[in-house]
Amino acid sequence: MTAKSAAAAARATVATVYGYPRQGPDRELKKAVEGFWKGRVTADELARTAAGLREANWRQLAEAGVHEVPTGDFSYYDHMLDTGVMVGAVPDRHREAVAADALGGYFAMARGTQDVAPLEMTKWFDTNYHYLVPELGPDTVFAANPAKQVSELREALTLGLTARPVLVGPVTFLLLAKPAPGAAADFEPLSLLERLLPVYAEVLADLRATGAEWVQLDEPALVQDRTPEELEAAARAYRALGGLADRPKLLVASYFDRLGDALPVLAKSPVDGLAVDFTGPAAANLDAIAANGGLPGKRLVAGVVDGRNVWINDLERSLSTLGTLLGLADRVDVAASCSLLHVPLDARAERDIDGEVLRWLAFARQKTAEVVTLARGLARGTDAIAGELSANRADLASRSASSLTHDPAVRARAAAVTEADTRRSQPYDRRVAAQRAHLGLPLLPVTTIGSFPQTTALRTARADLRAGRIGTEAYEDRIKTEIRDVLAFQEKAGIDVLVHGEPERNDMVQYFAEQLSGYLATRHGWVQSYGTRYVRPPVLAGDISRQEPMSVRWTAYAQSLTTRPVKGMLTGPVTMLAWSFVRDDQPLGDTARQVALALRDEVNDLEAAGTSVIQVDEPALRETLPLRAADRDAYLAWATEAFRLSTGGVRPDTQIHTHMCYAEFGDIVQAIDDIDADVISLEAARSHMQVAHELADHGYPREAGPGVYDIHSPRVPGVEEATALLRKGLEAIPPERLWVNPDCGLKTRGWPETRASLENLVAAARAVRRELPGRAD
Repeated sequence: MTAKSAAAAARATVATVYGYPRQGPDRELKKAVEGFWKGRVTADELARTAAGLREANWRQLAEAGVHEVPTGDFSYYDHMLDTGVMVGAVPDRHREAVAADALGGYFAMARGTQDVAPLEMTKWFDTNYHYLVPELGPDTVFAANPAKQVSELREALTLGLTARPVLVGPVTFLLLAKPAPGAAADFEPLSLLERLLPVYAEVLADLRATGAEWVQLDEPALVQDRTPEELEAAARAYRALGGLADRPKLLVASYFDRLGDALPVLAKSPVDGLAVDFTGPAAANLDAIAANGGLPGKRLVAGVVDGRNVWINDLERSLSTLGTLLGLADRVDVAASCSLLHVPLDARAERDIDGEVLRWLAFARQKTAEVVTLARGLARGTDAIAGELSANRADLASRSASSLTHDPAVRARAAAVTEADTRRSQPYDRRVAAQRAHLGLPLLPVTTIGSFPQTTALRTARADLRAGRIGTEAYEDRIKTEIRDVLAFQEKAGIDVLVHGEPERNDMVQYFAEQLSGYLATRHGWVQSYGTRYVRPPVLAGDISRQEPMSVRWTAYAQSLTTRPVKGMLTGPVTMLAWSFVRDDQPLGDTARQVALALRDEVNDLEAAGTSVIQVDEPALRETLPLRAADRDAYLAWATEAFRLSTGGVRPDTQIHTHMCYAEFGDIVQAIDDIDADVISLEAARSHMQVAHELADHGYPREAGPGVYDIHSPRVPGVEEATALLRKGLEAIPPERLWVNPDCGLKTRGWPETRASLENLVAAARAVRRELPGRAD
């Protein structure tokens, strides 16, 4: 760095982040929101808890050296839902509830009520965060409601902080929306752009009047493949907003991938700055910006610290990137690549991870420190951060040389895999006859996805075991009781293929990760999945192997209690990667193959123990699909191979199921076909059986269970509602290939609603069976 450029950097360089974990160090937000739902916490108490968490976050960021804190990223449930409220995009069915009680109506949109369905929910790009999908139609009337955004900005300014409100941008909001029920089939929400922009202009003016110098507009949808018409809409949007007379400075942010054709669109627009991701595949943005002639006259916020994974940053590499960027924009600031919402709060809370390994990890607080260090190094030169650079080099070298990351036996087994290992011994059209003869199931067989509600008695026993108040034998007696109760209910209800309910499992990924070599488990590494649902993704740190059976004992115990088939339940290799913090020092396909081989051993052992139906869940197959079409074939090749490798060793009469949920499936139907599962269950209740028709349009030849019970809402679907959905499913899938099941596992639901909902599902299946020509239940 020259003396002139160093002086310029010193005057301009700012450390910032786009967002921060919402939950608090002890998940205080989750507890307050759920307390509000149960009537134990008042709206005022909830508001005070939220305000305290926001203040703690901002103070923590400021004390760490962040010069510009984000506001507006905090949410009771979901930032896309907040955006819908901000612009008045409330579905007609929720308007009365929102008008009567804004907070109650907000949660009704998120969770539904017994009488009104919630908004559809799906994955936020290729993350495991779920957002609520706006419903828009040609008659939608937008109206500005910036109270939340203005109030939170005022809170930060009152603390004496420099604050930057963060909003979902108008183009992304519309591109992620869906046509409202009753809208014409060819209606495009993006057609409402000119109607929406004046509302954004009003919000921006209010934020400016409150004291915002800068406002960030997030447009991650622009890192996906976009049509010329969509790119022109983005150009119109930012010509209009950038041309406003009464506005703050505008920072347009993208993340998760490269901008591609959207880069020149944003570079030419009259906005004041761009926030750009430079990690992973988005590293290509560096060359693209250079080829575009830089960003003259604009502020560039460079996301050089990975906001989605937990590994420490390579500080010297990031400084090199930042140094190159200094010549491409008027001002270069330093940030994480995206909101830190996607990582846990603080690695220092992890007391059970080996100290050497802990040095390799960076959660939100540590990533904030990395951003601040890089900003200081960019501004003052490397001598100012010499100590940090030296420690960082040592930590990177420690990880690279560790025996945890390299197991020769695992690598040799993975290298020996052949094409034959990834294929069943017989094609589906021959397997299906053997399975139907072996299992003897009725038409429209009813099953569940796997987990059942975790009772208070079970949670208490688990806490008592951890605290040493009971021993392993007493805890396992509790597990056996739970399994017996779950099986008894299912048999009485009339469910055809049973599950043991998974009472021994803490999480569908963590449970297996804790039993596989190469994984690390956290105790406090909570990350928001949706609403008040938080998970602790394990850390996939090294080469993966299975030391002993992981699920066989409890599945075999359950099967010993009943003559009906009990499904063995496993989490698939892609989901084991996607819902972990995966290693970044080798190709994902190599890691997937290692996990698949460990799961193959488990599948084969389940079969040997008498399990005739084995479900290998892959809800993340669509979620992990690269955002750019050019990258998808390579991903789907290793992802589908990994699934087939995990299941390819079983007999033809063993029925392999898989499960996927809360994603857009239309563009991976061929991959669903390619994994060669015998039965797939999919989320479909909120999307009104859309996926069933997508499978039919593809000519999907196997059995499928599009869900008829939305388990992410507390409402109980009635028999008529479930019957109507089954009839809709039969429009696309013939009865000999249609299963009846919920959308997803039942772990987060209570027993009363679960019992009633499943009894209604069985009643619906029986009613529809009676309607079939020549059939009677």
